[in-house]
Amino acid sequence: MRDHPIPPVTELLQYRAIGVVRGRYLPEAPECFSRGLIVDENGEEIEAVVLGRAISLIKRRLKADAPHLWVVYPRCRDEEHLHLQISGIWEPSTLTNVSNTKKTNKKADENEDKLIESVSDQVKEGDDYFSIRGELIYTKPETKDLVLRIRQKPKKNGKKTFPFKLHLKGELSLDFLRHFVSLDVRRMGQKLYLEDNEVIGPVKAKK
Repeated sequence: MRDHPIPPVTELLQYRAIGVVRGRYLPEAPECFSRGLIVDENGEEIEAVVLGRAISLIKRRLKADAPHLWVVYPRCRDEEHLHLQISGIWEPSTLTNVSNTKKTNKKADENEDKLIESVSDQVKEGDDYFSIRGELIYTKPETKDLVLRIRQKPKKNGKKTFPFKLHLKGELSLDFLRHFVSLDVRRMGQKLYLEDNEVIGPVKAKK
């Protein structure tokens, strides 16, 4: 079992946009479970969809009226509203306890319990943390506006993928335009705010 919901970076120029948000998931309607809202502790409502592989997990194992730490992919349909794709949940204690009830091997249970004790339901970076890695294509320091282009991995079924843009708030120099950057970001309300950054290097123009 991993000890963090966000996997480590394996390539220097690895694009990604992933984070964790704590809140209650409210489906739009019983017959439309995959579309709804994440409501955080402040009552902020964030538009969300549940990706297919996470639907059964949520329905079978989680308390619908309780807040959970969701693993999400952020999108920005416009500058004022955040959209989240729920890919999973980070709650090792709950998921392991459910798994243990299905086991009959006592020794396996004990080993699993020892493992879960070393994995917290919290993440060291705190709630609403995002790791964003991509190409800086717009920066306006005076208004603290940033836009990154994120490229997606090719799908296994061969279906074509398209890059998308993320709007962030923060300051990066114009000198870093067309550079690959790795950003630590925090969600506040409907926006993502830059906390720390690393400039990896210029992005080569495609021929």
